[in-house]
Amino acid sequence: MNPAAPWMDWSAAALSVRLALSAVALLVPLGIALAWPLAYGRFRGKEVLEAALLMPLVLPPTVLGFYLLQSFGPRSPLGQAWGFVTGGGTLVFSFSGLLIATLLINLPFFLQPLVASLGSVDRRLLEASSTLGHGRISTYLRVALPLSWRGLLAGAILAFAHGMGEFGVVLMVGGNLPGRTRTLSIALFDQVQAFDMEAAHHTAFALLSFAFLVLLSTAWLRAREPR
Repeated sequence: MNPAAPWMDWSAAALSVRLALSAVALLVPLGIALAWPLAYGRFRGKEVLEAALLMPLVLPPTVLGFYLLQSFGPRSPLGQAWGFVTGGGTLVFSFSGLLIATLLINLPFFLQPLVASLGSVDRRLLEASSTLGHGRISTYLRVALPLSWRGLLAGAILAFAHGMGEFGVVLMVGGNLPGRTRTLSIALFDQVQAFDMEAAHHTAFALLSFAFLVLLSTAWLRAREPR
């Protein structure tokens, strides 16, 4: 290990935290809007929508990263629209593109606990709210969602943790630009490539400890979920 090198890439750590927090901040309103039809909706194509939203759980990150890279490219419709709106900005190899990609890949991690928690809410409470004159949206926001706060919190924690540790999609969409797109997982890859095993151990242990604490907290929330 280089004696002058820090034991942790703090710039990459700060970027990882910023990226994960920003993604969760966008995921919460989007996930709340999508969870209602997935938990209670009955419409044609619901299974197709659910399968599309859960695709990041089973797709290899490199496959998803490849298609996002194609979609975000400067010649793609989305890339051209982004360049027009931002005055020449690009989505690939930028924090904005990385944020959108992180949002998409973490959506199922947020939705699954929330939808499961919504499904466990006593339907009689929802029916009582309807008989009192509340519409579907009001019933959802004032009754179902508050009763599902554990699922909402668990989803936010899981999405944050996954955003902190994502590698494949981050590398393909954002590349490895220090201070802009270099996250902790990318820093760990660089440390191993440079045979800086002591620094790699520190980074890997930090990510491992964080993942364990996240799983411990979600297990604690599930244990207190009403049956």
